[in-house]
Amino acid sequence: MKQFCTRLLRLIFGLFLYAVGIVVTINAHIGYAPWDVFHVGFAKMAGISIGAASIITGVVIVIITVLLGEKLGFGTLLNMVLIGVFIDILLGFQIIPVADSLVVGLVMLIVGLYINALATYFYIGSAFGAGPRDSLMVALTRKTRLPIGVCRGTIELSAVLVGWKLGGMVGIGTIISAFVIGFSIQTTFALLKFDATEINHETLDQTYQVLIGRKKKQLREEASDKLP
Repeated sequence: MKQFCTRLLRLIFGLFLYAVGIVVTINAHIGYAPWDVFHVGFAKMAGISIGAASIITGVVIVIITVLLGEKLGFGTLLNMVLIGVFIDILLGFQIIPVADSLVVGLVMLIVGLYINALATYFYIGSAFGAGPRDSLMVALTRKTRLPIGVCRGTIELSAVLVGWKLGGMVGIGTIISAFVIGFSIQTTFALLKFDATEINHETLDQTYQVLIGRKKKQLREEASDKLP
């Protein structure tokens, strides 16, 4: 149970850190990362918070991925909810300053992307499953048999175009994000000597079975302790 709690804390910390990275890139104010373009545009259109837009988008994507045959993980569900909640908290308390110049904005954007890369290390390392958007990428790759890069690029481009039409900010930061996201993850993982392909993610059912199994074991131990 201790190991499970450690993994859970790692997951939650990773999701919080990811929200921090998103808010830093948004407050850089030189153009949002692809998915954030959509979230901000959706939030403006619907008159809701950016966090709420992220959560609703995650719910829709999860439904689509399930229909496409992908299995969910506990981390998928927490990702869907907690990142949006953390984003609203951070934006609401105005903890992270807004850039007042292009140079400051560029620095904040790069820092934000590397924060996201570090968050991805913690999140993936918890082995509780992929996030909704990553699950969609995998599902489309399996269904279409197209290269994963093509599917990822198509999803991100679609998010940018729709988000831009809805009022999300597209700028130099969007272009930089598209090119630097992969590099920041690659260099961060290399520095931490972390291989994401070695992680065996639990499905939601497997996590449930693990918890049930440990609970039964605990009950058996308690029962045996009571025996004369």
